[in-house]
Amino acid sequence: MTKDQQPTPHSYDTVIIGAGGAGLRAAVAAAAAGARVAVISKVPPTRSHTVAAQGGINAALGNRAADDWHWHAYDTMKGSAWLADEDAVNFMCERAPAAIIELEQMGMPFTRDMAGLIYQRAYGGQRTEFGKGGLAYRACAVADRTGHSLLHTLYAQALKYQVKFFVECIALDLVKNDEGAITGVLVWQLETGDIHYVAATTTIIATGGFGQAYESTTASSICTGDGGGMALRAGLALADMEFIQFHPTSLYGAGVLVTEGARGEGASLLNGKGERFMADYAPEDMELASRDKISRAMMAEIAAGRGAGKNGDHLWLDVRHLPEDIILHKLPSVMSICQTFARLDPRKDLIPVLPAVHFTMGGIRTDRHSLAAPHLLAIGEAACTSVHGANRLGCNALLELVIFGKAAGERAAATKEKSRPATTANLQAALEHFNAVRNARGSLGTVHFKRELKRIMQAHATIFRREDILKTGLSSLQELWRQWQVERRVSDTSLLWNNELVEALEVDNLLRQSLCVMASALARTESRGAHYREDFPASNDAQWKHHSEVRMTADGTVHTAKSMVRGADFMV
Repeated sequence: MTKDQQPTPHSYDTVIIGAGGAGLRAAVAAAAAGARVAVISKVPPTRSHTVAAQGGINAALGNRAADDWHWHAYDTMKGSAWLADEDAVNFMCERAPAAIIELEQMGMPFTRDMAGLIYQRAYGGQRTEFGKGGLAYRACAVADRTGHSLLHTLYAQALKYQVKFFVECIALDLVKNDEGAITGVLVWQLETGDIHYVAATTTIIATGGFGQAYESTTASSICTGDGGGMALRAGLALADMEFIQFHPTSLYGAGVLVTEGARGEGASLLNGKGERFMADYAPEDMELASRDKISRAMMAEIAAGRGAGKNGDHLWLDVRHLPEDIILHKLPSVMSICQTFARLDPRKDLIPVLPAVHFTMGGIRTDRHSLAAPHLLAIGEAACTSVHGANRLGCNALLELVIFGKAAGERAAATKEKSRPATTANLQAALEHFNAVRNARGSLGTVHFKRELKRIMQAHATIFRREDILKTGLSSLQELWRQWQVERRVSDTSLLWNNELVEALEVDNLLRQSLCVMASALARTESRGAHYREDFPASNDAQWKHHSEVRMTADGTVHTAKSMVRGADFMV
C-alpha cells in the first residue's frame, strides 16, 4: 500500500453502492429506521440511470379497470417464461399498491385521471383474470418521466433523513476480513484523489446493469456493471446472465429510448411498406406483446426485406393518429427526444426505431430477501432476485427498485445493532486489483478493448443466437481477456479526475460480465424469453427450467452451473 493510498476510514451501519432508484429507496428505508447510512455514487444521485425510465411503475391499483395483484403476479411469471422465482414475484406484486401510495405520500407527482386518481396505462404482456381478460391498465405514470420523478422524490427523502452521500466516487472493491466476511467497500474519490474505506455492518450493492457491453444500447455511459465485477472478484455467483432484454423502440441512429408507454397509449409499429406487421406475429396483443417477441418480429421484418429507410435497416413507430393532447401531456419526453435527436415532429412524422439492449435480467444471485452473502445485499438491476426470469415485463423494473430497495434497507437497519464482522479488514487485498489496473504498462489502450468488447457482444450475443456464433464470440472474448491481462495500458496514473483510469476499471467489469453472458448463452441449449437459440428454437423445461449460475476464477475461467427455481404457494 503506497503512501498516497492510505485509506481514510469511515464507519456506518449501512453503506449502499449506487444512488439510483434501488439505492435511494434502500437508503431512505434504512435511515428512517434509525441506521446511519452512507451512499457511494459515481454521479450526482439525480443523474443516475433510473432517470431514463419513462413509462411507469406497475401496481394493481384498479383505478382504470378491475385488477388484482395475483393477476399481476401471473403476468410476471408468464412474461418471465416461467423462470422467475414465485416467492420473490409474489412478495413484489402483493406490496406494489402500498408502495405506490407510499411514493405518492412522499410527494411523487403522479399523473391523474379525470377522477383525480393516479393515472394508469397499459403495458406489454399484461392482462386481467390470469391472462384471460382484457388489457391490464397497471402502469402508474408521471407522464413519460416516471424515473426522473422517482429519483427526485427519493433523493429529497434521503436528504430529509440526513443520509451521507459520497458523490463522484468510484467503488473499487468489496472489503473482506480474514474470515471472508464483507466489512465494507473501498472507494476512490475523484475530486481529491483520496482513497476511503467505508466500513459497515451491512453493504448493499445497487449499481445497476451492464448495458454498456453492447454497441447499441439505451443504457447510459455509467451502466458498466461495477457491482457485478466486484461480486465476481469476491468469488460470488452471478445468475441468468444470458438473458439480455432488447427494447423494441430505441431511436434509430441515436439509441435513445422511445418509451413503451407510447404503444401503451396506442402507437403502432409499421414496416417499410407502411404495414402494421405485428398482426403476423402476435395478433392478439399486437404492439403490446412482450418485448422479446416484438424485437424478434422487428428483426424478422428487416431480414425479410421489409425494413424502412434507404438501407432498409429500421422500422417505424407511428403516433400521428394519437390526439395531440396525449402526445403533449402523456408523452412529452417522446416529443422532446424526437425533436432533439431526430429533428422530427412525431405529431406529423414517423419515428425511426430499432431494437437495442435495454435491461439485463441477470446479476448477483440473491435470495428473496436480497441476501447475496453474509453482510452483503444486492438489489435492482445489479441483482438477480429473480423477479424477471428470462424476460422482464415493462414497468416491473421501477417496481423492483422500490419494493426490494425498501426491504433491503429495513433488513440492513434491523442488523445495525449486531456486531460488525470480526477481525481486521484486509485493505491490501482490496487494493490489489486497483493497483494492477492503474499501473498497467502494456501497448494497448483502454479504448481498443472497449471497442472490441462492444463489437464482439453486438455480433455474437444479440437477439438471434446459434452455437457456432456463440462459440466464436466466447473464443474472441477469451482472447480479449488474455490481452487485457498482459497488454493493457493506462498512461495516466494520477488520482485526480483520471477518466482514463475510471474507464479502465469499468472495462474490466464489463469484460468479466460479458464472458459470463457468452458462456451462459452457449450452455443454455434452448430458447426461453429473451434468449433465442436458432438451433434450439423450443423451450426445454425438463433440462432448462433452472437458473444458470456462473463464477469466474482469477485466470478468467467461467464455471457454469444450474440452480432450482424457487416456488411459492401461489399457483394458477
